Amino acid sequence: MWQQKEIVKYRIAIIEDDAALRENYADALRAQGYQVISFGNRRDAETQFGSRLPDLAVIDIGLGSDVDGGFALCQWLRARSRTLPIIFLSARDSDYDIVSGLRMGADDYLTKDISLPHLMARVAALFRRIEALASTDDNKSVIEEGELSMDAQRLVCQWQGKDVGLTLTEFWMVHALVQRVGHVKNRDQLMNESRLVVDDGTITSHIKRIRRKFRAIDPEFSHIDTVYGMGYRWNPAQ
Repeated sequence: MWQQKEIVKYRIAIIEDDAALRENYADALRAQGYQVISFGNRRDAETQFGSRLPDLAVIDIGLGSDVDGGFALCQWLRARSRTLPIIFLSARDSDYDIVSGLRMGADDYLTKDISLPHLMARVAALFRRIEALASTDDNKSVIEEGELSMDAQRLVCQWQGKDVGLTLTEFWMVHALVQRVGHVKNRDQLMNESRLVVDDGTITSHIKRIRRKFRAIDPEFSHIDTVYGMGYRWNPAQ
C-alpha cells in the first residue's frame, strides 16, 4: 500500500497501451502526490500535449499496433521541449532499443521488471534536478570556461556562442564535470553530482550523445575525456 504524501504540483503523463499497467503506475504516482494523466496511444497524447505539455512523460515504446509509437512520441516531444524530462518504460530490453531511446533524447530508459519503489525513485530524481535549478544562486548560475557558457537557471549551454541543445540530464552531466575542470569524476560521483539514478551503460550513452552535440558545432571538440577504469573529466581550455 502506497502511503499518501503531501500533494505536489508536478503533472506526469503516462503513455502505455496496457490498461492494467497504466492504472498501476498511475495509482503509485498519485499516492506520491503527483498529478497524473494517462493515455493508451500516441494520437491521444499528442492531441492533449498540443495545448499543454506535462512536467514529465513516462512512455512505453510499443503502443498497440504502433510498434515504435513511443519513439515517435519522444521525438515529437523533444521538438517542442529539449528540457522536458522523458522516461522510457518498456518491456524491450535490447541494447539497440536502449541506445535508440537515449539517442532520441530520453533522460532515462527503464524496463518493466523494475519495482514500483525503484520507478518512484527515478521519477523523484528527475524532479530534484528541476528543483535544484530553481534554487540556484543568481551569482553562481552562470559558468564560463573557455568557449563554454552554462546558465543553470535558464538551462542553456552554449559552445562558441551556439546553443548545444542539451536535455535536462545532459545539462547536469556537463555541469557536474565543469564544476572541477581537469578532475576525473567516477561514475558514482557523476551520478551524485548530476542527481542521476542510472546504470553505467546509461551514463556511457549520455556521454556519447553529449559529445556528438558539441561536435555538431565544433568538429574539433575534445574536452570530455574518458579515463578508462576511472571515469570522465572536462579538459581545461588551452
